[in-house]
Amino acid sequence: MFGSTKEEAFPKNGSGSNQTNQFVEGTVIQGEVRSNNDIRVDGVIKGTLQSNSKVVIGAKGKVEGDVLCKNADVSGSIKGRIEVNELLFLKSTAVIDGDIIANKLVVESGAKFNGTCRMGAHQLKNEESATATLKKEAI
Repeated sequence: MFGSTKEEAFPKNGSGSNQTNQFVEGTVIQGEVRSNNDIRVDGVIKGTLQSNSKVVIGAKGKVEGDVLCKNADVSGSIKGRIEVNELLFLKSTAVIDGDIIANKLVVESGAKFNGTCRMGAHQLKNEESATATLKKEAI
């Protein structure tokens, strides 16, 4: 895990499915992207990205909007808020321009972050989690 330059393989999510949505380099999506499964972004998403599972932003990936998910590994860039219910891992090439809300945060040397950060299990005391809203709508 540590010291490796390869990004980890996606674990199975809670639904028993190991399918991953992939947006490859050269792809540009405008609008809202929602999924119960893992999402990997090596292209560009302009809008909200929501997943009930893991989101991976590859080194060339870019999100211009909010990211809401269970876990995230970021090597690329995000311009917007990122809300992670469990673990947010910022790799050395990550660039975040926006606020971070995460239960746990790991930051590799070299990662860049400009914004505010709230951490811990009490993260959204007076706000409803957008990820929780996604789960309700999926039912």
